[in-house]
Amino acid sequence: MKELERARWRCRRGLLELDIVLQRFMDEHYARLDETELRQFETLLNLPDNDLWEMIALRKEAEDGSLQPVLRLLQTI
Repeated sequence: MKELERARWRCRRGLLELDIVLQRFMDEHYARLDETELRQFETLLNLPDNDLWEMIALRKEAEDGSLQPVLRLLQTI
């Protein structure tokens, strides 16, 4: 449970749009992520807000192609 709480806390960002997408992602997808996807999500959360939002909004491509599975889930929110 601590990991879930920690992830929820890390989803609180400076951009309202990003907060909304990340919270919905947590509600809809987080519990079903496997270990690889959890690492991908952590990597995405380490990005600056603007970079992460640009990737979610399809304005920028992720430099690391391995992030695509979780990024696609975020883009469906």
